Amino acid sequence: MSKKLDLLFENQEGKQVTLSIDHPIEPVDAELVQTVMETILAEDVFISSGGRLSAIKGARLVDHQVTVIAVGS
Repeated sequence: MSKKLDLLFENQEGKQVTLSIDHPIEPVDAELVQTVMETILAEDVFISSGGRLSAIKGARLVDHQVTVIAVGS
């Protein structure tokens, strides 16, 4: 099972841009995530195909679990 933290932004064209962080520290601190996302916007270092990041849309913790099913020989 693997987890990642998705930071969701909007770019200048109004499209969603996702920055993913593998193996985030848990429990996730919402205030820290907010601060980091605000810093990312303020520093203006990421540019997407639709332009610079312009707004925070949200964040989500994604838990991906894979179960192998034995089939065949």
